[in-house]
Amino acid sequence: MKLVRFLMKCTNETVTIELKTGTIVQGTIASVSPQMNTNLRNAKMTPKGGSQISLDHVSIRGSEIRYYILPDSLPLDTLLIDDTPKPKNKARKEQDRSAGGRGGPRGGRGGGRGGGRGRGRGRGRGF
Repeated sequence: MKLVRFLMKCTNETVTIELKTGTIVQGTIASVSPQMNTNLRNAKMTPKGGSQISLDHVSIRGSEIRYYILPDSLPLDTLLIDDTPKPKNKARKEQDRSAGGRGGPRGGRGGGRGGGRGRGRGRGRGF
C-alpha cells in the first residue's frame, strides 16, 4: 500500500507535520490528495524560530512536507489493510495476443521502419 493511500484513510486524526522549512503544523486532517497535499482543520502553525499561530484551516503542498508524526492511538493494523480492488488480467492477455503492432507479434509482412521490401523505386516496370 502506498503511503498516500494510508494518509487518505487518516481523516479526522490529529497529526503533527514538519515542513522542509522547519515549520511545524499541528491539526486535524480534513483531506489528503493523491499528491499528498494535506488540508488541516483547527491548526496551530509554529514557524522555525517564531511564535505559534492558530488557523481555522490550512492547506499544505505535498512536496513541502518533510514528515508526519502520527498519534500513538492510531489503529495501524486496520488502516494498513489493502482494500483496493486488484486489476483484472483480461486486459493484459488481450494485449499480449496483439503485441508487436504492424503484422502481429513476429513474422508478418514487412513492418518496421522503411516498410520492408516492395517499397520505393524498382517495384515493377509496368509491362
